[in-house]
Amino acid sequence: MLKLYHAEPVANSLKSLIPLHEKGLEFESIYVDLHKFEQHQPWFVALNPEGQVPVLDHDGVIITHTTVINEYLDDAFPDSPPLRPADAVGKARMRYWNKFVDEHVMNYVSMWGWHRMVGVIARSVDSGEFEKLLERIPLHEQREKWRTARSGFSEADLANATRKIEVAAAKVEKQLGEFPWIAGDTFSLADANFFSHCGMMLERMFPAIGNQQSTPRLLDWVARMRARPGVAKALAGPDKTNPALRTFTGHVH
Repeated sequence: MLKLYHAEPVANSLKSLIPLHEKGLEFESIYVDLHKFEQHQPWFVALNPEGQVPVLDHDGVIITHTTVINEYLDDAFPDSPPLRPADAVGKARMRYWNKFVDEHVMNYVSMWGWHRMVGVIARSVDSGEFEKLLERIPLHEQREKWRTARSGFSEADLANATRKIEVAAAKVEKQLGEFPWIAGDTFSLADANFFSHCGMMLERMFPAIGNQQSTPRLLDWVARMRARPGVAKALAGPDKTNPALRTFTGHVH
């Protein structure tokens, strides 16, 4: 039996929801409300000591970190549609792009989401309660990120994040001039990764970067991603985000 503990269908949660649906796997969906800080509650930290979603439970075996979860699903269920290229070169290309997104895209899009969305949440909590919430966050880096979101990210950091997103969009746009999908001729986990962290929100969050003039192939790819039944099912998952915060899609870990 598969269980996925996850939040809204954006970013890390969406990244693992997509392969589950693309492979047509039966799983129990367990929603974790990040806006109520359930990811830092003892019951969840017992599952994942890092206090982050998503978490995959496969018959009691706990798998964390989305890139690991997604490759595990492909290994554990080889009879369902594969989400990695069949050849060694294609697999290497997919892993290169996953590494690129994980290291050079995810955190920079996340910074803008935290700046515009999580900062609002953090500032709505009074100081004493906020310090208590911080004490429950297992990872030092996440505690510091919450502190920064409350006080505000620097203009220099936000400008650098925007530059990194510009570079990533241009890089993917060029790649899509050579292949229909990011890692080659077929849809793969690399597509799920970039779409979840950047592609699905690029045009709305960063219209100066993602537009028909600068990134037409990328926008066509986004449309093709959304048209995939597995992606559409993943996007249709529960979203309890406060409507007042939806003017700018961000995500909380």
